[in-house]
Formats: sequence, C-alpha cells, structure tokens
Amino acid sequence: MSLEIRPARSADLPAMEALLQASHLPVDGVGEELPHFLTAWQDGRLAGMVGLEVHDGFGLLRSAAVDIGSRGTGIGRALVERVLAEAASYRVREVYLLTNTAERWFTRFGFRHVDRGDVPEPIRSTAEYRELCPASAAVMVREIERRREGR
Repeated sequence: MSLEIRPARSADLPAMEALLQASHLPVDGVGEELPHFLTAWQDGRLAGMVGLEVHDGFGLLRSAAVDIGSRGTGIGRALVERVLAEAASYRVREVYLLTNTAERWFTRFGFRHVDRGDVPEPIRSTAEYRELCPASAAVMVREIERRREGR
C-alpha cells in the first residue's frame, strides 16, 4: 500500500467532508481553511486528514480524522507530526486543539490540558472554539519550538 501525504486541493473537499461526517467532526470552515489542510491518500482514496488554522501566532489543530479502515496504521501520527512540523513555518508559538474523544492520543505529541480561561483570544474567537465544539470538550496545547536564525 502506498501512502501519499500532501496539501489538500479543492477537488479533495467532497471526500474530506465525507470523512469528517463519518468521524462525527464539524465540516464548517474546512473549505475556507483548505490551504492549511494536509491529506493522506492510500491507494487512491482519502485515508486521513488534519488542518491547522493560524491566528495571530497561534495555531488551532482541527479536523484530525482517519478513515475507520485505516486506523491503527500510523496515518494519524504521520499527519499530526507533519502539521506540527509545519506550524513553525507559519510562525506559530503554540498549537491548541479541542477534543471529546482523543485526549490520551494527543498527549503522545506533547499536548497537555489547559483551562479554557487560559486560551488566547485569537483561538477563543474561532468558530471551532465558540460554536462548533461543545463546552465540555477538552482543550489542549503544545508549544512549538522555533529554530533560531543562523543555526
């Protein structure tokens, strides 16, 4: 099986929305943020995806989903590791996420819990934070190490 991870394209949007719906995740705003999404393709079908919204030096990891038939194969890990590596190129200092089901999974990547009151305004003002995820969702954060110039 061949795996290709690449930036999302407009033609990918219907498959991405179908995967999000099957994963019980919000679809709203994906089209507008498409340039900041990565997709994983396995044998010509969408196997996974993840997005990173960028807001004033902060990132919001969203829509991390893997097709049910591809779970446990490392696709989710590969997508999250890649999007976190790319966060530094967007000059992101911290990446936040909201989750109802995957808290333990995200701790593998260095995410830790944070109180909702400690979330910076640029993230609190996103539709995902304000409207799409319930108030009961866990909020997590991970700092992004930035390379120093000249190294």
